[in-house]
Amino acid sequence: MIEDKKQEEQKEQVDFRCGFVSIVGRPNVGKSTLLNKILGQKIAITANKPQTTRNRVLGIHTTENAQTLFLDTPGIHRARGKLNQYMVDQALSACSGVDLILLVTDATAPGKSDDFILQILAQNQIPVVLLINKIDRIEKTVLLPLMAHYHEAFDFAGIIPICAADGGGVNELLHQVESMLPLGPMLYPEDSVTDLPERFIVAEMIREKVLRRTHHELPYGVAVEVESFAERERDGLISIQAVIYVGRDAHKRILVGKGGSMVRALGTDARHEIERFLDAKVYLELFVKVKKNWTESDRALKELGYN
Repeated sequence: MIEDKKQEEQKEQVDFRCGFVSIVGRPNVGKSTLLNKILGQKIAITANKPQTTRNRVLGIHTTENAQTLFLDTPGIHRARGKLNQYMVDQALSACSGVDLILLVTDATAPGKSDDFILQILAQNQIPVVLLINKIDRIEKTVLLPLMAHYHEAFDFAGIIPICAADGGGVNELLHQVESMLPLGPMLYPEDSVTDLPERFIVAEMIREKVLRRTHHELPYGVAVEVESFAERERDGLISIQAVIYVGRDAHKRILVGKGGSMVRALGTDARHEIERFLDAKVYLELFVKVKKNWTESDRALKELGYN
C-alpha cells in the first residue's frame, strides 16, 4: 500500500504543470478585473480610468493539476513622460520570458492600438491567447465578425470571449491556460495568492480611492507611500500611516477638501477595503504632501518605487 501511494504521488508530480502567464493589453480593457476574478479575491486595484495599474502584479492560481503565475501589467500605450514610460516598460518586459501571453481586448472598442501590440507580440515565439472582454456590452451578431477579424490579424493559439466582471468564460480560459503550461513542480506554496507585500497592496488600495473620487489629470499625478504599518499587541488593531503625494499645490487642496472633507472620505473608503483585505480592524491616518513634478523626476520616481 505504501509503495502504491508513493507511485501515485510521483505520477501526480510528473503530470503537474506550472508556468508564467502575462496579461497584456491596452489601458482600461479589464486586465486587473480579470486577475481578481481568477483569484477570487482582490489584489489588483481597478478604476474606470486608463493607466490604473502601474506595476506588474503577480497573482498565483493553484489547482490539483497546475499552478499558474499570472502577471497583470500596465496598459500598453504610446508613452509620454517618465512615469508613463516606466509603466509601458513594465508591460513590455512581461511580453518575454513567459510561457503564455493573454492579450485582453475590449469588445466595445477594438482599436488600432491592438495592432501595435500585436506587432510587439509577433517578435516573440510565445503563444498568445486572445481574450475578447466585455462581451456582455455588445450584440451577439457583432462577436463572430470581431473574432474573425482578429483571427485574420494574428496567429492566436486561441480566441476566447469573456466577461471578466461576472466571470463569463473564465473557467474555459483557465482550462485552456493550464493545458498549455509546461510540466514542472509548483514554485509557490499552494495557498499563496501573490508575492506582493501587504504594504504595497494597502498603498494601492488607497490610490484606488483617489482614482475613484477624483477626475481629469489629478489621478495621474498621485502616488501613495505607506510610512508605518504596525499591529498593536494589546488589541490586534493595525495602525497605518500613509502619505498621498501630488505634484501641485492645487492638487493638494483638492485632495484635502474643504475642512479636510475629501481626505477624510478617502480614508473611510480605504479603511473599509483594507480591513476586508487584512481581516482585521484598522486605524488609518492619511497625509497629503506636494512633491513638485514628481512624475518627471528620476529621483522621485525611484523614491516612490517606480524604478
